[in-house]
Amino acid sequence: MTAQIRLLHRLPHAYRDRLLALAKEVAFEEDTRIFEEGQRADRFWIIRTGTVTLDLRVSERTRLPIDPLGPGDLLGWSWLFPPYQWDFGAEAFSPVRAYEFDAAAVRGLCDIEPALGVALLHGVAEVMANRLESARVKLVEAHRIHHHI
Repeated sequence: MTAQIRLLHRLPHAYRDRLLALAKEVAFEEDTRIFEEGQRADRFWIIRTGTVTLDLRVSERTRLPIDPLGPGDLLGWSWLFPPYQWDFGAEAFSPVRAYEFDAAAVRGLCDIEPALGVALLHGVAEVMANRLESARVKLVEAHRIHHHI
């Protein structure tokens, strides 16, 4: 089961086991807002089943879908960097089951296990780069459509 979880798969077995010891299993019903852009980021998830849509608020009423996330994907990386606020919003597109991690506990583990912290940071950085590129592409597409370029 753990092998399909990409972020965890990057970690050596001992670190993966230490991290999973901090996880609790949670579920979100379809259409549940998991978090909002700008709110406090005090946890993160690794999706086990289902789909979550990341979005970006572009106006008071409009959210631009950025990325669909599915099994094995990391949901949330803003917990790792001050000021610990979500950069995107997230909503369950379908029923979701996930591992939930308390951000402070994971940061504490990384402090006492620096090698685990470095491995985790490398994995999160890769996720961040992919998500930011996806957001950039979506925003350019939305701009082109809006301005008929």
